[in-house]
Amino acid sequence: MKRIILLIPFIFLCSVFFVFSVVRADDCNQACFDQLTKQIDDLKRTLQMSIAATNPLEKNLDKLNENLNNIRSRITVIEKEVDNKEKQVKEGEQLLSLAEDLLSQKVRSYYKSSTTFGSYNLFFLLNQNLTSAVRQFGYQKKVIQSDRDTIVKVVLYVKDLEEKKKNLENEKIRLAKIKKETDEQASFLEKVIAGAKKYQTDLSSQIAVLSSRQQDILSQRLSGLNIPRSAASMGRCDSDLTNGRDPGFSPRLAIFTYGVPNRVGLNQWGAYGRARAGQGYDQILHAYYNFDGYQNFDINTKISVDGYGNFSLEDYVKRIYEVPIDWPPEVLKAQAIAARSYALAFTNNGGNSICATESCQVFQPNPKGGAWEQAVNDTAGKIMVQGGKAIKAWFSSTHGGYVFSSSSIGWSSTSWTKNAIDAQNGVGNFSDLQNNSYDHDSPWFYCDWGSRANYNKTAWLKVEELADIVNVLMLVKKDSGVAEHLYQTDKSNPAGTDTWDQEKVKQELRNRGGSPYNNVSGISVNADFGSGKVISVSVSGDGGSNTFDGGEFKNYFNLRAPANIQIVGPLYNVEKR
Repeated sequence: MKRIILLIPFIFLCSVFFVFSVVRADDCNQACFDQLTKQIDDLKRTLQMSIAATNPLEKNLDKLNENLNNIRSRITVIEKEVDNKEKQVKEGEQLLSLAEDLLSQKVRSYYKSSTTFGSYNLFFLLNQNLTSAVRQFGYQKKVIQSDRDTIVKVVLYVKDLEEKKKNLENEKIRLAKIKKETDEQASFLEKVIAGAKKYQTDLSSQIAVLSSRQQDILSQRLSGLNIPRSAASMGRCDSDLTNGRDPGFSPRLAIFTYGVPNRVGLNQWGAYGRARAGQGYDQILHAYYNFDGYQNFDINTKISVDGYGNFSLEDYVKRIYEVPIDWPPEVLKAQAIAARSYALAFTNNGGNSICATESCQVFQPNPKGGAWEQAVNDTAGKIMVQGGKAIKAWFSSTHGGYVFSSSSIGWSSTSWTKNAIDAQNGVGNFSDLQNNSYDHDSPWFYCDWGSRANYNKTAWLKVEELADIVNVLMLVKKDSGVAEHLYQTDKSNPAGTDTWDQEKVKQELRNRGGSPYNNVSGISVNADFGSGKVISVSVSGDGGSNTFDGGEFKNYFNLRAPANIQIVGPLYNVEKR
């Protein structure tokens, strides 16, 4: 246990180092890259120290678990022996009771015989059967003596059984105490090791930290996809699973993402599914927001729209184009309340202006009319409030089966956003997600994002292209100082240096003791279906088997994949054809 106690302050000190020594990548520029590289090298050394300290504990845990299994087996055997001895004791006690009853009867008979013989001895002397009577009397006496001996033997037998049973029970108690202590030690070790493993995972993630340049590139690539946020302005996902286009090579792989990037607040296609399932606007809104209730706001409040002037609150909402006009009325009502709440929160109850694009919410100068205007009138002035204030009711077209809080996607934390599974009957696997999600009818629910001019404008990748992306991730984890050489090869290097091609990456990985892949034969994802995120990605092929953090894999896939092919969210899966 001393080794365990020593590890705890070690982990604590490492954690302190981890929290206070790492320069934030998004605050870093070229001038501090050397410092960042040094800190990452320190993290790598700390990781190796943690792993080295954890390995002996894991061996101890294995030994403890082996001992526990032996103890459990011994206790099981003893319990069976105790049960058997209990049965034997009961049988012996029954035999003893029967023998005592028989002896009692014979003693009574003997007593009567002896009394009769004593009282009427003269009669016996004169009786013709005197010899027979004396013989019978003596026989009874011997039988009684024999029965007494038998009873003594039975008593000794029962006593021996009880003693053995007592010893077994004492051994059982002793083993149970040892088992409890061993269980506690194993449990403590498991917790320490689990903490160390989590710490190592955190360190591993930080080792592949992105520079500010890389983060900017990822942001630009994502913006370049021009993904519409609003259901009303969206077409269809040009999914390579549904369009049937053949890239002209096989085997091929593609990464499919569930939902669009913004997954906070109202899921418009989810609201559509909920309305079709019979839910009203109140149930729909409570599924996506935390709020105290509704409040009627002054409908004449002026909302200033950039480039269009001022409108009353209701006239403004009547010009919002966020969902199709032919959707169920309860969806339209939910969207009207959300749009009204968002506008008031964004403008501080009309004190500031609001943009007319999807960066805020889509506004057009002409009223939308029809069922939308009816929904606005039906909910006139109604807003969602928390603490007496309108909530900033963000929304997007397709969440991919999950609702995320603002902090979960990197925004500031807010009390009115929530994390939840947006599906009927829960989600335990990808099949459940596809079948049970309220927004599974969305054309953007499951999509491989991006394409390239060649290969029939698909997002399919060759196995060697995916192998290259994996090699890049392995290389940057071994040496973060080479990250500026690892961007996509079909565009100019944003750092102004040379971009390493597939062969160069493999050679550099070998130089650092790695085993690069020439092709990937298997790839699978491990997802947390409670939170809607990929935890890890496992890859196998001629480079062996490796597992990567789901977020790291996504980032380096997006930095290295050709053209504008990308993973756009935290939950994704791999399709292979």
